[in-house]
Amino acid sequence: MSIRPYRDIHRRQSRQIRVGPVLVGGDAPISVQSMTNTLTSDANATTRQVKALEEAGADIVRVSCPDEESTATLSEIVKAVDVPIVADIHFHYQRAIEAAEAGAACLRINPGNIGSKERVRDVVQAAKDNGCSMRIGVNAGSLEKHLLEKYGEPNPEALVESALYHAKILEDHDFTEFKISVKASDVFLAVAAYQGLADQCDYPLHLGITEAGGLRSGTVKSAIGIGSLLWAGIGDTIRVSLSADPVEEIKVGFDLLKSLDLRHRGVRIVSCPSCARQGFDVIKTVETLENRLSHISTPLSVSIIGCVVNGPGEARLTDIGITGGGSGAHKVYISGLPDHNVGDDDKIDHLVYLIEQKAAQIENAAGDDKNEPAHAAE
Repeated sequence: MSIRPYRDIHRRQSRQIRVGPVLVGGDAPISVQSMTNTLTSDANATTRQVKALEEAGADIVRVSCPDEESTATLSEIVKAVDVPIVADIHFHYQRAIEAAEAGAACLRINPGNIGSKERVRDVVQAAKDNGCSMRIGVNAGSLEKHLLEKYGEPNPEALVESALYHAKILEDHDFTEFKISVKASDVFLAVAAYQGLADQCDYPLHLGITEAGGLRSGTVKSAIGIGSLLWAGIGDTIRVSLSADPVEEIKVGFDLLKSLDLRHRGVRIVSCPSCARQGFDVIKTVETLENRLSHISTPLSVSIIGCVVNGPGEARLTDIGITGGGSGAHKVYISGLPDHNVGDDDKIDHLVYLIEQKAAQIENAAGDDKNEPAHAAE
């Protein structure tokens, strides 16, 4: 019996669309999104939050546009930031047109909920005229009345039927630059809906467990739901929905992708839970390092292990590692090999220095490769 390689994730083949300069679907990297919670009509506050999300690594940011005051400030926000902006629209077709004209890279909208065929036509035309893609956003908490009557409750079949109905409306208007989400706060419902939708269309899918909860509980639910779908090869862009600072959504999103070896950004710390064998305070060390290394976007792996039981083995698999030793002398590993010792009082500053140095070396090497003439490698 042949055994499938345990790291293999065969991504579902989806068509590719653009959200501004960001490619979604096909062979593009899985993008990480978040949403602002400021009043969009407050351009300064919203711009500050979008920039904080950019700094954390967000590929795409969504803002809510519930009123004319919000779409009136959208062009100012779009011009002030680098990340593509998605305008979240519900029911008001005129807001969608205004957002497209203001420079939104994408409209989050359900075309069947904005009124007549003429209104849908006008929104689609505005999207075409302004190079704007769309996201069909189906949610178990706001399913159409006729589907609730048909199925009796939100279920996977109802979510999929709603998504395909809205997709057909756009297809009938010769518009295919869209992605789809079928979110629910129930992990089982959301996963089953995405699995069903993935079997019935090739549009890129935006993954999320909606209203997942607070930082800890929401992270766990999202990791189970989004993680299981990504592991099955389903999903082209993700948003972790947390009742927390939106920046945390980006951090969790990248941690999720790193855990599945799908995308790497920043320092990945491998650390032990600590026990009586530890040669230094592992928990405090990891907490301090996570804060001091948060500015690094270069993919790096670091092992922080309190004793020699698993320390050397983990260090062999990471760029930089440290293993707790007796008498406050801890072994430092470079590229998997034991290199030197460091004292307890100096270990954090020393590790930060080594990691920043390694990140700079990687960045410089990447820059040299980009600047190297094409014939140099021949």
